[in-house]
Amino acid sequence: MLPRIALWIIPRLGMILLMRALLFLPPGMPFSNPAYAALPPQGEQKGDLGIEIVLDAPEADVYRAVENVANDEIVHGTYVYEREKTLAGAVASESSSYFGPWKGPGKALYKIYKGALAPRHFKNSADIGTISVRYLVQEIKDSKTRVEIEAVFVEDGRRKVHESDGSVESSEMKEIQDQLREMRLAKQREAEAVRQRNELQAAEAERAREREQERAGLLAAESSAKSLEEHVSQLRHELVRLVLKPGAELKSAPFHAAASLQTLAPDTEVLVLIVSPYWYGVETSAGRRGWVRRDQVKPLP
Repeated sequence: MLPRIALWIIPRLGMILLMRALLFLPPGMPFSNPAYAALPPQGEQKGDLGIEIVLDAPEADVYRAVENVANDEIVHGTYVYEREKTLAGAVASESSSYFGPWKGPGKALYKIYKGALAPRHFKNSADIGTISVRYLVQEIKDSKTRVEIEAVFVEDGRRKVHESDGSVESSEMKEIQDQLREMRLAKQREAEAVRQRNELQAAEAERAREREQERAGLLAAESSAKSLEEHVSQLRHELVRLVLKPGAELKSAPFHAAASLQTLAPDTEVLVLIVSPYWYGVETSAGRRGWVRRDQVKPLP
């Protein structure tokens, strides 16, 4: 016969084992665990969770900013240990076991962190579990885009869901806005660089045009000067004469009996001013004028 203490323990031990079995039913078993009842239907949860904002930016830019934040490996706005206020090690994902596939408008991105121990800013969080962050990006119109962020922590053991107190969503949104701001600044810097490059190219083109004009003007001036020199040379050959040997008398009039003004040495150049059948009216390099016989001078060589 069993002792009285055994008769008391055995029923209670059976009850304890039954409770433990019910508590740790796997997800595929029929619904009987209250902890599983805390999980909302996949892909439909909304309620009071998350943060939503309309950004004044094209959908393509916003989606790229969200992608950058989803891939930065940090769950912003939460941490595990007091000495380390950054929770790094998250991975970007195209799906989430908690949120399920997104079937609404826009696009969905996810950031998952597994093995978080009672992360801060998740209401009443305890035990080890997984943080899931979902980003929804939806184009509106006029280059405006709606972004919605939701974050939850689900315990691995009891599968209990802990909502964020808003710190994670607001911190993640701030990172997205910072990304957009940096993208805008990058575009502005690029536009300014393009503008400066265009201005430099325009200035260089203007300088090249001015140099070409100067070159053309110089060539024209050189051509004009050459033409003038040729013309002067032609006139010189036509109008200047050289006195022959042994010299010539510069007369005051075109007559043999006219008074002699000066004796011109051989090879003296005189400028012909007047032409007559037998005499030239000339001017010397000193500016003295008179007449010499045509047979006493010759053209320039």
